[in-house]
Amino acid sequence: MSHSPQVSVVIPTFARPDLVTRAVRSVLAQTVPDLEVVVVVDGPDDATCAALGVIDDGRVRVVPLTAQGGAQNARNVGVGAARAAWTALLDDDDEWLPNKLEVQLGLAKQARAAQPVIASRLINRTPRADSVMPRRLPAQGEPISEYLTVRRGLFYGDGFIQTSTILAPTELLRRVPFSIGLRRQQELDWTLRAVRHSDVELIIAAEPLVVWHQDESRQRISLEMPWESQLEWLRANREIFTPRAYAAFTMSVLSSMAATTRSYRVFREILAEARAHGRPGPLDYLTFLQIWAVPPRVRRGLRDFVLGRRSPAPLVQSS
Repeated sequence: MSHSPQVSVVIPTFARPDLVTRAVRSVLAQTVPDLEVVVVVDGPDDATCAALGVIDDGRVRVVPLTAQGGAQNARNVGVGAARAAWTALLDDDDEWLPNKLEVQLGLAKQARAAQPVIASRLINRTPRADSVMPRRLPAQGEPISEYLTVRRGLFYGDGFIQTSTILAPTELLRRVPFSIGLRRQQELDWTLRAVRHSDVELIIAAEPLVVWHQDESRQRISLEMPWESQLEWLRANREIFTPRAYAAFTMSVLSSMAATTRSYRVFREILAEARAHGRPGPLDYLTFLQIWAVPPRVRRGLRDFVLGRRSPAPLVQSS
C-alpha cells in the first residue's frame, strides 16, 4: 500500500487465531475499503501468525512482539505503527457490521471539536440473549463521567462505551495512550482522560455497529473481579469523575466486583469511599444494597427480564 489509508484498524491479539481472523475479516468487509489492519500479536504465537498469513489481502499488516505486554501495550504499539489520520480499535473476539466505519466517518465530519472520539451502540451477544447497548445516548451538556456511570435503573446502567466501538484521531490516541496494567475499565479510563482535553468531544452513533461477543464460558479479562486494583485505580483518578459519577461507579461497578468476597469489612470500606469522595443518590444506595444482597445469577436473570432481552439472531455480514 503506497499511499496513506483513510483509517488504520488496530487489533491486539494473542493465542486466539480463529477469533482474530474472524475480527480481521469483518474489517475487510467494510464499505470503506481504504484502510489498513494492524494486528499486533502480543508475544510469540506461531499459530496466530500462520492463521493471519492465510488472509490474502495487502491491507493486513502483522506486528509480532517478542514478549507479552498486555492488550493496552499492544494497542499503543499498533497506534504507533498506524499510517492513517484516523485509528479504529477492535478487540480480537469482537466483529464489526459492514457499515461501521462509513457511519462513523460521516459523524466525524459533523463534529464541532477538532479531535472527536466517535463511538457507537453495539449488540451485546451472550449465549443467553442479545441486547443493544448503551440504552441511551448522552444528553446535551451531560458530564461524560456521569453518562457512563450513573444508573437510572436498579439492575442496569444506561451509558456505556466499549473499545471495539472507538474511532479517534491517531494523534489523539498517541497523545492519550491506554494505561498499561489496568485490567478492567480500560475504555472508561481512556475516554474520561481523553475528554478532559478542550479539543475533544465524544459522539456516539445511534445505531449498533459492533457485535460484542461475551461467550460466558470463555475466560476474558472483563469477567475477572480484581476489586482491590480497581479501587486503587479509582482513588488515583478521582479528578476524572464528578462527585456524582464517583459515587455511582463505586456503589455499582466496584461493588459488583467486591460483593463476591461476602465481607462486611469490604462492604463498609466501599460505602465509606463513596460517601467520603462522592455524592450518592437514593438509587445508588438501592443498587449498592441489592448487589450485596442478591446473588449474581439471580441479578442477571432479573436484568434480562427487565430489559426484555431476546435470543441471539444470526449475524449478517456482507460477502
